[in-house]
Amino acid sequence: MSNHPDSYTPHQLSLGPYHYSRLELHEMDRYKLSAAKRSQMRLQSLKYQDVVEELMKLEFKIRACYSKYLNINGETLAWMMAIDASFLIEYLQVCALRDPKMISKVPSGMAYLFDYSRRKSSYHAIFRDIVMLENQIPLFILRKVLEFQFLSLESANDMLYSMLMGSCKELSPFKTVVSLSGVKVSDHAHLLDFLYNIIVPKVEESFDIPEAVNDDSKATQDKEESSVDSSYIKQLLIEIWKLLSKQKIGPASFFNKLLKSAPFVVMLKLPLTIFLNLLGFGTVKQPNASSESQSVCSSFDQPPLIEEITIPSVSQLSKCGVRFVPTNGSISTINFNKKACTFYLPRISLDVNSEVVLRNLVAYEASNSSGPMVFTRYTELMNGIIDSAEDAKKLREKGIILNHSMNDEEVANIWNGMSRSIRLTKVPFLDKVIQDVNKYHDGQFKVKVGKFMKLYVFGSWKFLTLVAAILLLLITSLQALCSVYDCVRLFHFQ
Repeated sequence: MSNHPDSYTPHQLSLGPYHYSRLELHEMDRYKLSAAKRSQMRLQSLKYQDVVEELMKLEFKIRACYSKYLNINGETLAWMMAIDASFLIEYLQVCALRDPKMISKVPSGMAYLFDYSRRKSSYHAIFRDIVMLENQIPLFILRKVLEFQFLSLESANDMLYSMLMGSCKELSPFKTVVSLSGVKVSDHAHLLDFLYNIIVPKVEESFDIPEAVNDDSKATQDKEESSVDSSYIKQLLIEIWKLLSKQKIGPASFFNKLLKSAPFVVMLKLPLTIFLNLLGFGTVKQPNASSESQSVCSSFDQPPLIEEITIPSVSQLSKCGVRFVPTNGSISTINFNKKACTFYLPRISLDVNSEVVLRNLVAYEASNSSGPMVFTRYTELMNGIIDSAEDAKKLREKGIILNHSMNDEEVANIWNGMSRSIRLTKVPFLDKVIQDVNKYHDGQFKVKVGKFMKLYVFGSWKFLTLVAAILLLLITSLQALCSVYDCVRLFHFQ
């Protein structure tokens, strides 16, 4: 909400008790009342007051659906829910189902709201407001209103299911949605929950929290490692002292024996970073296990970090020979074939409503504590592989991203604007894909050479500058020495 409030705050339509008091949304009240009057005509022998009284009996159940305290009396809450449900039912029947009977009953003054041709901006604006997390109303209220209209619970369930499936096909960014015909509509909380369940596969949750290491044992281990590393320096110094203690050895023989000594050979074989740490020039710090585990455990209560997972971008993977192939499934079809160097990603259609839909799905998943955050992990994956408009262009050319009235820069900004998950979670099949991609990319020869140059050459420029300065000083000293003494006789050159 703090990063992108427009994606979570309704702009035209208020549904439910959270935003009903905003004055700029009261313009839609007359359309709501018109929809409620048309709903009353479909009640046959019953009255609209009967619907309100039935909802008043469900007051505590309605209040339990909202996390905030609702400072509204029971009768007002029932009237609010009945009117909002009547408008939402009529809107979904016209726009999602394209019901000719419902279209003919819509007044001409409201035609711009009920645009089943999907061309007008007001249509998209209302659909964006409908999908927002804080603009949801419980599905059992919609079913109760439909039950009064059809006088049959089975018919009400069928109509509600058809409306939800039609609206979710319209809102879902994926072409393929899972049919929930065998699942009761009453098992879902609201429209956004229904949308989430038809596009996100079910996986079991497993947390991976690193265990804390005992400080005493870690200190002992660090002491042993430092003693082992310092033994090489000690042996080198002892060897140099032994060579210097022999008075009949010349400078050429001394350096020759020094270069062939075992400690010096070991020093040459040591990695540059270890050698720098031994000399005191290294800046690499080992993480403290206790503080690390403490930060992991406390991350449940901390705000999310705006960062992305470690994975190469589309451009980097393309340079390594990776092919991107679209699939017609959902998130569960994501896979990476190392032998064929093929990255399988589901087709996703992006339009003016997509960012609001994606963000509210992530927000709902974060607010729902049951199960791992699969959809959030998917957005992190897309955020990781899309760094620029060029990456979005490559996926568009492969048919993975379908842009509607959006350019590649806007598509890249949608994914890069997503934030990291707010709690620890593990999605096994997505984590395996990320691990396989990183392993393949890091195993390429040119990637290894690039990392080696970055780590040991570009990352060690201070040490290399010091070595160059010392060599220059030694050469200058040798030149001065040779200008005074005879270097041929001094170093026994033949």
